Amino acid sequence: MLDLMPSLGTWRPAVSGQRCAVATIVAVGGSVPRPPGTSMLVSEQGDVLGSLSGGCVEGAVVEAALQAMRDGGSRLESFGYSAEDAFAVGLTCGGELEVHIQPTGAAGLDLASLNNAFGGSSLALIRRLDAAGGAVVVPDPAAFSAAGSQELSDLLGGDDSVIRAAAAQLEPLLRGGRAGMVRLAPAEGCGGSGPETEPITLFVESRLPAARMLIFGANDFGAALLPAGKLLGYEVTLCDARPAFASQGRFLAADHLVTDWPHRYLAAEAAVGRIDSRTVVCVLTHDPKFDIPLLETALALDLAYVGAMGSRRSHRQRIDGLLDCGIPAAALERLHSPIGLDLGAVTPAEVAVSITAEILASRAPQPASARGSLKDGTGPIHRTNTPEQTQENPWT
Repeated sequence: MLDLMPSLGTWRPAVSGQRCAVATIVAVGGSVPRPPGTSMLVSEQGDVLGSLSGGCVEGAVVEAALQAMRDGGSRLESFGYSAEDAFAVGLTCGGELEVHIQPTGAAGLDLASLNNAFGGSSLALIRRLDAAGGAVVVPDPAAFSAAGSQELSDLLGGDDSVIRAAAAQLEPLLRGGRAGMVRLAPAEGCGGSGPETEPITLFVESRLPAARMLIFGANDFGAALLPAGKLLGYEVTLCDARPAFASQGRFLAADHLVTDWPHRYLAAEAAVGRIDSRTVVCVLTHDPKFDIPLLETALALDLAYVGAMGSRRSHRQRIDGLLDCGIPAAALERLHSPIGLDLGAVTPAEVAVSITAEILASRAPQPASARGSLKDGTGPIHRTNTPEQTQENPWT
C-alpha cells in the first residue's frame, strides 16, 4: 500500500472520494515480478492505480476487488502457473502470488487519513488480515515500540503475551523498512476450529527515509555516479574538499553538495546520527591524502558498502597505508577496492553502472561467487519462499 502513497494525492478516484479496494501482494514464491508489499488500488468504477505483476493477473484482481467492494469483505486470492490450462489466470514466469484484497474505509485504511499521514518520509502500516481485521498506522517506524503502542494493543486484543510475541517479529521489519507477514498464536492457543482461535495474521509495510549514498570526488566519475545513485532511490551527497571542483554546475542534481575534507565530513555526519547501516560510501577521489583518512573513518562505521576507485597498484598502496594506520585486516575485507564489478567498463557512465551493479550485488543473499549472467544460471531468478513455506516460517 505504501508504494502508492506518492501518487495518491493526485489520483482522481481518491481525491473525489470514490470507494476503492486495495490489493496487496502478501506472499510470493519462485520468480515473480514484484515483491511483497506491492499494491494496486481499484476504484468502484474500475479505475486502477499501480500494478502487481506487469499484466499477468491484474484483470482477475480487478474483478475480485470489485466483488470485495460489493460484498464489503476482504479476501485472499492465490495466483500461480497452470501447465494444464494455458488460458488460466496466472503467472507465466512460474511464480506464485498471494494477494490480499480489502475495501478501503475500514479501520486504518481510510485513504484520506493515510494520505495525510504520509506527510513525512517515514510511515508504516500494520494490517490484520484474519477475521478480526483492523489496521494501525505508524508515523515513525524506526522508533516504534510494540510494548508502548495502545493502537497495537487494541489491534491484538490487549493480551500481553501476544504483544510480546508480536514485538519480536514486528520491530525488525518496521525498523528495517521492510514488508512481511507475521503470524501469531492467539491468546487462547491454536486448538479448536472457531474463528476466535485462528492464528493472528498481520502484514507489515514499512517505509524509511531514503538510504544515503555519499560520493567523494567531484570528477567525471562522480558526475556519472550521481544520477545512477538517484535512480536507485538513494539520497545522494557529493563531497569534495576543493571548492573549484565541487561548485561545478554538473553536480547541482545532488541532494547535498558539500565542500569539506571527506573524512571530516563523514565523521561529523556519523556523530550526529545521519549515517546508518544502509549508507553507501563511494570514494572516487583517487588521492591518498583524501582516501586514506576517509577510508580509515568509513571502515570504523557500520555501513552497507564502502568502495574506493583506483588501479590494482593504487589498491595495494592503499591497503599498505591503511594497515600502517592500524586498520585490522578483517575490516579491510569489507572494502570494495578496486571499486565495481568487472564489466569491462571504461567510460565514466560505464564505471557508474559497474559501481551500482556491485552495490546491488553486495545486498544479494547469495555470495558473489554464485552470481553471474542469468542465462548461465539455473533455478528461480528470485530466491524466495513459496507461499506455503512463508506460512510455516514467518518473515522476520
